[in-house]
Amino acid sequence: MNANDFKKINDYLWEYPAQDGMLVPARIYATDEMMNRVEPDALRQVVNVAHLPGIVNYSIAMPDIHTGYGFVIGGVAATKVPDGVISPGGIGYDQNCGTRLLLSEHTAKEMEPYLLKLANQIQRDVPSGLGRGTGEKMTIEEVDKILERGVEYLVEKGYGEKEDIENCESQGKMKEARPDYVSKRAKNRGRDQVGTLGSGNHFLEIQRVDEVFDKEVAKAFGLFKDQLVIFEHTGSRGLGHQNCTDYLRIMVGAMEKYGIKLPDKELASVPFSSKEGQQFFGAMAAAANYAWANRQMITHFIRGAWDRVVGKGKLKLLYDVAHNIAKVEDGLVVHRKGATRAFPPGHLEVPVNYRAVGQPALIPGSMGTASYIMVGTERGKEVFYSTAHGAGRAMSRRAAKEAATGAEIKKELESKGIIVRCRSMRGIAEEAPLAYKDIESVVKVAHEAGLSKKVARLVPLAVIKGE
Repeated sequence: MNANDFKKINDYLWEYPAQDGMLVPARIYATDEMMNRVEPDALRQVVNVAHLPGIVNYSIAMPDIHTGYGFVIGGVAATKVPDGVISPGGIGYDQNCGTRLLLSEHTAKEMEPYLLKLANQIQRDVPSGLGRGTGEKMTIEEVDKILERGVEYLVEKGYGEKEDIENCESQGKMKEARPDYVSKRAKNRGRDQVGTLGSGNHFLEIQRVDEVFDKEVAKAFGLFKDQLVIFEHTGSRGLGHQNCTDYLRIMVGAMEKYGIKLPDKELASVPFSSKEGQQFFGAMAAAANYAWANRQMITHFIRGAWDRVVGKGKLKLLYDVAHNIAKVEDGLVVHRKGATRAFPPGHLEVPVNYRAVGQPALIPGSMGTASYIMVGTERGKEVFYSTAHGAGRAMSRRAAKEAATGAEIKKELESKGIIVRCRSMRGIAEEAPLAYKDIESVVKVAHEAGLSKKVARLVPLAVIKGE
């Protein structure tokens, strides 16, 4: 399969018509150049998702599309409630991988004398790296409380403020969470990982607001030019990965019982209303709460580092939003895998302070490149109010390591004035900017196609990664 199999609808949209068992057409948002670079496997995956029982409108891919497990990364699919299916592959192994942005009251220029010490202190205070925990293990009972209540529980324990709850998607808690549906093995993996960054493409960045595109929305969000901000990107760590693994095994075994046949076994699905479907949804919701709590605890650690190094001003949470999740919205199970929710002005799930302008959508770039703050639009309804989630990989981690060494990438970034803190040179090589799509092109498509609207561009001052 190649780009020629898709019909060009307009400058930013391509469609593959429903055929050969597809229930809906497949759509990809991309420019000509981007479309011609999409891997054949990714094109096929967008088409395969169109076979899911109960799927409505389209199988959709965002401009940061690349091959994933079953679903493409950058994929969006909505199925009917209660007859449509739910699929772990439509969420991903890192359940509620997501982003949050902390705003300072200061300009980057004002903070320049503190920058190096702040980056070093954050790296010391926030555990990072593959499998690395905090060194202190919670009881299973404490894990259950986090799985059930998310950010709310941590704020009650003193690890945040009421405003942190208000400025988090779903107020940091999916009410459908069922901790009893999460395996003991998954819970044990999560006992020491609340407040940890992990590895891979997860990162913390100290950034500067480089450009403001929409002054009205920026004002509502509390943004101003040259402001120093801190960007977080991580998810549910080992707990979420284990949770996905557990339920993929269950669903593969249950598909035959429900007479579900799909072109790829990685699309393993069951009816949302089935016993297995409800158990998975409850377990996934619990893992989502864990991820929100993880980012909340990281925020607590970052604020502590800020107080020790800077000692003035506060870090306010702009917003926290998931990009690997399934949620019931308007009578549909909306799967977003590498896609960010972006509700429009007036939507009741947008925090009151932002409701007049719309929901913040946080779009990280690759290491050393820009990130963006966008806002939801009414036009986004055609994609179930979703937008891109980042730059999207353009080459595998193996290929990235062959293209450049970690030392070379670190030297290049530091020559641009970007502080790099990473526990592994291999990790830097795997996440090099050359391994990702151009964030400017991805954001341009999202903006021009009306999926979301540009508010501000952020550039990195310091990058902190695990490995």
